[in-house]
Amino acid sequence: MQLQASLKALRTAVPYIRAYKGRVFVVKLGGVVCEPGKLLDSIVEQLALLYQLGIKLVVVHGGGTQANALSERLGITPNAFAGRRITDDGALEVVKMTLAGTVNTNLIAAFRKADVPAVGLSGVGGRLLTARKRPVQTFSDPSTGQTREIDFGHVGDIVDVRADVLKHLLSGDYVPVIASLAADAGGHVYNVNADTVASRVAVALEAAKYFLVSSVDGVMRDPHDPASLQSYLDLAQLDALSESGAISGGMLPKLAACADALRGGVPRVHIINGMEPDTLLGEVFTNEGCGTLIVEKCSSATNGEPYTVTS
Repeated sequence: MQLQASLKALRTAVPYIRAYKGRVFVVKLGGVVCEPGKLLDSIVEQLALLYQLGIKLVVVHGGGTQANALSERLGITPNAFAGRRITDDGALEVVKMTLAGTVNTNLIAAFRKADVPAVGLSGVGGRLLTARKRPVQTFSDPSTGQTREIDFGHVGDIVDVRADVLKHLLSGDYVPVIASLAADAGGHVYNVNADTVASRVAVALEAAKYFLVSSVDGVMRDPHDPASLQSYLDLAQLDALSESGAISGGMLPKLAACADALRGGVPRVHIINGMEPDTLLGEVFTNEGCGTLIVEKCSSATNGEPYTVTS
């Protein structure tokens, strides 16, 4: 029985392997899943399997959890509004140490353990990401109704992605692992939202899929009710959820990045819970998936149900 179940699972996966071999997946890992240990090893093992099947991977990581922990040790109070970090001088030094240092190195070590040739870099290296300082803006938090004029400090908005740097690494069968820092032409370093980095990289590489791997199951109508998980959404439905106030905090910039990726030509975006076993593989190789699939527009062929495999 076990053999038959294994063979059935393999047969189910074959169309997906055929469809995505040689295609690019951009995978964004939240800081909470980047701590060394069994959880990170499990995620990297799943990524290693995708790599061995011929899928080209680019990994972008955050590090908010680690940055907050280091800030606390240094006596620096983290500051954020509507899920977006405000980066003053002290906070910039913290994110440089955590993102380009601790988190990136730990990820590369985990990939090495899995025998995957990953290369650690940030958006500063190779002129990979060019950013400019985010101007003072007025932001509203739908969850509280509060509106504020915000100077985000050393936070940058991406103005250019050098896809050729990543394509060069991918052509050599390397896995780029990118810390979400960028710089301008004058060499000023900026903290950039990792979801935004992943989205822009996915668009630049014409990725087949963009994954957000975090500690939540996906998009829910009620964050306190797991049964309200939305397995399949399009942009119109996503906008309606945002306007209803059901989405708040750190999920806001994540879903804004999802929308940007879809409008930029990435056909499918997935939000999955990396804290649960094998969710990445389940999302790639099964039709029902494990999290939330978001597309630009539901087609009549799907009738609002999860997609079928296409090349």
